[in-house]
Amino acid sequence: MAAAYTLPYGRTSLTFTLPAGRTADLLLPRPSAPAADPAAAVRAALDEPLGGIRLEGFRGVRSAAVAVNDKTRPVPHEILLPPLLARLEALGLPPQAITLFIAPGLHPPMEADEFAAILPEEILRRYPVVCHDARDHAALVEVGVTGRGTPVWVNRRYRQADLRLAVGNIEPHQFQGFSGGVKSVAIGLAGEATIVRNHAWMLDPAARLGEYETNPARQDVEEIGRLIGVHFVLNAILNGERRIVAVLAGEPGAVMRVGVPLARRLAEVEAAAPYDLVIASPGGHPKDINLYQSQKTLAHAALLTRPGGTVILAAACPEGTGSPEYEVWARQCASLEQVVERFMAEGFRIGPHKAYQIARDALRLNLILVSDMPPAFVRSLLLTPADSLEAALAQALASLPPQARIAVLPHAASVIPPAGMR
Repeated sequence: MAAAYTLPYGRTSLTFTLPAGRTADLLLPRPSAPAADPAAAVRAALDEPLGGIRLEGFRGVRSAAVAVNDKTRPVPHEILLPPLLARLEALGLPPQAITLFIAPGLHPPMEADEFAAILPEEILRRYPVVCHDARDHAALVEVGVTGRGTPVWVNRRYRQADLRLAVGNIEPHQFQGFSGGVKSVAIGLAGEATIVRNHAWMLDPAARLGEYETNPARQDVEEIGRLIGVHFVLNAILNGERRIVAVLAGEPGAVMRVGVPLARRLAEVEAAAPYDLVIASPGGHPKDINLYQSQKTLAHAALLTRPGGTVILAAACPEGTGSPEYEVWARQCASLEQVVERFMAEGFRIGPHKAYQIARDALRLNLILVSDMPPAFVRSLLLTPADSLEAALAQALASLPPQARIAVLPHAASVIPPAGMR
């Protein structure tokens, strides 16, 4: 009997089987038991923070600012935040002096009526919550320039707080190596000029998935965080089911030094050689909320695919591209080749960089997109749509030899290929 495979897709899933005689490698994050009591794990991390810094040392501060991720990140705020906020109040801070800053970077800012999608209602009632806008220059303050030449602009109100914190996940990132630590602030609460200059490092060959210590983009982020003065971070590491495996808290650099090896061990998969066909999902909502986010899955899947091979990307994209800048710019190009040529000629820009990232991989392999976006719209972005996963499979398998190597990645954005493939 043919094996059945299931891919997360939006808030639901897609199931498929391969024809008789076809087999596939199922590549998943390493199985890891979740914490028996996640809230207790958070409290334990706060009790024993890393890096020689304790929240109790901030007793007497008059204000605190907490950076939290936006709706594109599956951060378990409902578990992480209550113990942290209780500790802040225990310092003597009244709730109105503890502000949560939603940190979207250059993603579209969230409206107030969307906050409940990421934060529990009791937190919204008790604490001030604001969403950062990277393009609101009047709301920014400059705090310096990194050694790599990045001007550091950050949310003024966040910077003015006496105690500055960040909450998030440590997980693989296509060119920062890993998320987590100060990144929620250094990028999420930064100004446009800061984000653009930092993200331009993605063109450096050393800015690679799964690399941290020698990654110029990520190390620039670390310096941005130091210039801003992020005092304390609280980070979770999740398993493939998005359940908390570990919680780390403390000085940002110390948290990353401990957390990155843990996250890498969970995420690295084994593969003997590149595949002829990779069938990949970002992992469902919110990782496939739009094409801007779903591109990250293509970056991971492409590393596992031979030149001329095929990637089927199953991403619901209920919010379309997620970037008007990307959408307008991509639709002005006549071919994937022109996307690359124009991007390199014009210089790095946020939005067009997403078109470049997609074109870079789509030029070396065959990309088929299964999504909820209208096919004509997908074609206008120079991509090949399929009406269904079954149709995409039929198209891909028609030209494959019987012994073709096939991989299925239900959580592609959460896995790291072997070192020799990245």
